[in-house]
Amino acid sequence: MTSSIPSPTAGTLKDSVYDTIRRRILDNAWPPGHQALEQEIALELGVSRTPVREALIRLEREGLVQVVPRRGMRVLPLSATDMREIYEVLTALESLAAEMVAKRHPTAAELAPLQQATDAMEAALARDDLDAWAAADEDFHARLVTLAGNRLLAESVFGHWDRAHRARMFTLRLRPKPVNSTQEHRALLDCLRAGDSAGAAAVNRAHRQRASSELLAIFERYRLQQV
Repeated sequence: MTSSIPSPTAGTLKDSVYDTIRRRILDNAWPPGHQALEQEIALELGVSRTPVREALIRLEREGLVQVVPRRGMRVLPLSATDMREIYEVLTALESLAAEMVAKRHPTAAELAPLQQATDAMEAALARDDLDAWAAADEDFHARLVTLAGNRLLAESVFGHWDRAHRARMFTLRLRPKPVNSTQEHRALLDCLRAGDSAGAAAVNRAHRQRASSELLAIFERYRLQQV
């Protein structure tokens, strides 16, 4: 089934095309290795080739696709080495964000969205809705990083996050039921409320390192060369 971009203004068309292509890659609707010509994508989305070309160049800079002259694009795979390196960066930057938030002694109102995301994770697990759990989990981490108030730190985290998202969604149902994440988020919230910056950084670091170990173990167990 084809889908087209709604008719946005000229200034937002290229962003709409970019967002649509990016979402297909992140949700594995276009899996690693998927190839498509610019013209094919443009026809499917109901736009000209120019915004498609601009979107692909942008996505290539982000490490999601390879632009092949006269052959369109190819969705790039992720290896175990890629994932280990991405998680090392995410662990360091997110732990710094957690430390920064705790040092500010955030208000209850500032922490409410993180609490709500954690509650949503717990509710999703109770009904075995892993997709909803994953969405709430990412919402928690996005809000935590944003709450740190450092634009460059947030841009760095989100720049690596897109690539990690694909692997996480690909392996979501291969991992043990993620009951530990909710408990770890609650422990992190306790540290943030208490203004315990060292504790917040330590809890987040352990949380991300555990997630990384579980993900890399799946690569090894299922002999995945790349996803």
